[in-house]
Amino acid sequence: MNVSVSVMPSTSLSAPSAPLFLENLPDPDLSAGVCPRRARLEIDLMLLAIEALDLGGSEAILSVAKELELQGIIKNRVALWRIRSTNPLRRYSQRQPLTLVEAKALVAIACHLARRLTVVIRQLLLAYQQLTEKQLSVEHHFRLYDYLERFRAHFRARMNPRRAGVLAYSSDEKLNELALSLLGKLLFCTGTFGMQRFWISLFDGEVE
Repeated sequence: MNVSVSVMPSTSLSAPSAPLFLENLPDPDLSAGVCPRRARLEIDLMLLAIEALDLGGSEAILSVAKELELQGIIKNRVALWRIRSTNPLRRYSQRQPLTLVEAKALVAIACHLARRLTVVIRQLLLAYQQLTEKQLSVEHHFRLYDYLERFRAHFRARMNPRRAGVLAYSSDEKLNELALSLLGKLLFCTGTFGMQRFWISLFDGEVE
């Protein structure tokens, strides 16, 4: 992975509202100082997968924001909706950019929740592997099927069906593949330095 990051103190963290632990996520060398399209999309999809895993996912995101003292960045539900809507595939996509500090806050929340859901994530990935080996459909595992069904419903309700990036997931099969790939990425976030590794992966190929 060829990613250049700054090791200097982050200028985007100069505001007192940003917790010091976010400094563990180095600033990528981006001229605009804001998150590129792929990073905005990936972060939102990871949170969408968490919401499909956890019935209280939306509330959990706000609860963890408070727990991690990120209220200065994510003040309330409206603020959360606004920064997640920087995902260009959203039905009501926001034109304003996603700042690096906002992105770091979302990544911290996603990784924190992923760690809480580690057992569930592992169980679902193992179930999928076993079903594949036995050549059985996902309908044979209730919890996996429920996750996939909820993810498809969330995706279709929140994404703009006219966008080319959404049209690519027009079938249940394609959305299931996306949902399963996100499970693997969430598991990646639960490991040692998972938050840092996920953060850096968002900018792979985006910077020199």
